[in-house]
Amino acid sequence: MSLLFGNRQTSAGARQRQKLPWYRRLLMVPVHHLQQAVGSLGELWRNPFASLMTMAVLGLSLTLPSALYVLVKNTSAVSGEWQQASQMSLFLRKDIDSKTIETLRTQLSLKKEIETVSLITREQGLEEFREQSGFGETLDYLESNPLPDVLLVIPAEEFRSPAKAEALLKELEQAREVDFGKLDLQWLQRLQALLDLAKDIMGGLAILLCLSVVLIVGNTIRLNILSQREEIVVMKLVGATNAFIQRPFLYTGVWYGFVGGILAWFATAILIWWVEGSVLQVSELYQTQFQLTGLNLNEMLMIWLIAILLGLAGSYLAVRRHIRSIEPR
Repeated sequence: MSLLFGNRQTSAGARQRQKLPWYRRLLMVPVHHLQQAVGSLGELWRNPFASLMTMAVLGLSLTLPSALYVLVKNTSAVSGEWQQASQMSLFLRKDIDSKTIETLRTQLSLKKEIETVSLITREQGLEEFREQSGFGETLDYLESNPLPDVLLVIPAEEFRSPAKAEALLKELEQAREVDFGKLDLQWLQRLQALLDLAKDIMGGLAILLCLSVVLIVGNTIRLNILSQREEIVVMKLVGATNAFIQRPFLYTGVWYGFVGGILAWFATAILIWWVEGSVLQVSELYQTQFQLTGLNLNEMLMIWLIAILLGLAGSYLAVRRHIRSIEPR
């Protein structure tokens, strides 16, 4: 017996419920919803293959945007670790003493826009240049050190975008102790452009795939409604309202999203596990300790909620159109 015929007793007993006290009728509302939710789950269990196919399509459709989100999140984490991309070099004037330099360094470190400030003295700079250039003996002929003292400034995380980093550099160059500043802005702009492109691609694909999920669920519910057309006619003849008849189909869409969200979790986790080994090999080549980060609990719950809402939206679009069009003749 179908789900709708299983609800005929509830519809037929409507007059009896009207005689109950108001608080009893209020308590019966969640009970009836629970009955229809469990009944819709039982209906899905009677057709496990078709139901599982729809759930798998929903889950796999959400897997791609979830995997892209993980990719963008890890890329953003890597870019956050590349502090040298937004690192500023402030070349100081040669006529200032070490006390003035230390005072400037302390002042800059107190700014909210700056995370860290480190000093490379002219002696350290010359020694580093001697080791890396291979002109050690030639530098011995210099009468004085031509290099200035340099302050390496790393902006705070919220000031590492190209526009904010450039504005901060111009502000720091106004200090009287600073001769000029340098920022590899072109590299920073390229990095930000790549991240923005990845986010735009992820957003576009997510929207398209979510729309496809809504259409797939809506078409599946539409076929279910058409297959139970005669039962719906009988339900309306015994006094069932459209809202009462729609409810089991809406819960069916919720169950599609509920299970589809879980499948999306597992599929995303498998993809992360699949590429994790390759990521470790690449990080070893670059001598870094980067580890691929998957979905955390809040992100998993968000994907689950989106899947349920998509299933509900698809079923709602189907039942609102087709249930009302079915009327007894």
